[in-house]
Amino acid sequence: MSRSTTASLMAARAALTEVRPLVHCLTNTVVQAFTANALLAVGASPAMVDAPEEAAEFAGLASAVLVNVGTLNARTAEAMRAAAARAADDAKPWVLDPVAVGALGFRTRLAAELLDHRPDVVRGNASEVIALAGAGAGGRGTDSTAGVDSAAAAATDLARRTGGVVAVSGEVDLFTDGERTLRVGGGHVLLTRTTGAGCALGALTAAYVAATGSGLWGAVAAHAHTARAAERAAAVCGGPGSFATAWLDALDAIGPDELADADVRDQA
Repeated sequence: MSRSTTASLMAARAALTEVRPLVHCLTNTVVQAFTANALLAVGASPAMVDAPEEAAEFAGLASAVLVNVGTLNARTAEAMRAAAARAADDAKPWVLDPVAVGALGFRTRLAAELLDHRPDVVRGNASEVIALAGAGAGGRGTDSTAGVDSAAAAATDLARRTGGVVAVSGEVDLFTDGERTLRVGGGHVLLTRTTGAGCALGALTAAYVAATGSGLWGAVAAHAHTARAAERAAAVCGGPGSFATAWLDALDAIGPDELADADVRDQA
């Protein structure tokens, strides 16, 4: 890892602590509390305002917006449209997490519509990114049936279309702004056995983008922080249940120096 990458990661962690961004989370109802706790653990502030009557107003007050379509219904879809539009109008960073896009029609159509508001980051698994880019079908519900490398071309195309960053989660995460590509390794398999870890990662990405002012480095730092915390948690836990608690503790404990040791690879 280059000195500039190390410096960028350290600066991102320091900025998050200093800025303490307020993240407006329109997210999966299964994981709202876990997502809120993850944001608090890294030093950010969470809010879950999903009423259509308030979503746009609160997006104007927040530092960043997360739109996660995990448990979608007509009411929350209306709120997501309003919040994403307000974030775009106010030049506030916002993150789209296209959960199970491609597998189900309603969310696939909504996510495609939301792309018009040019998210700063699209964060999903390989199948979701491929489907959102219109390059193939989705996976098996929330599970990807494609590898990260198979989504690289779709991710690059999607990033160029939105003018933002696409983050593809997998064994080694991939990030592209349409020109530059980075990868983040590490982490632990127990992340995949923890309900809400991926959804929390979307919120952490929004927080880091707000703190750094960079879609690319915000996304990379959030994923690197998640991976390093997972490694630390796995070393002390007894299984998936205690891992979730240990991971929250580790998110809090990871500082700039430890984040700088993350497995980040700059490909271009």
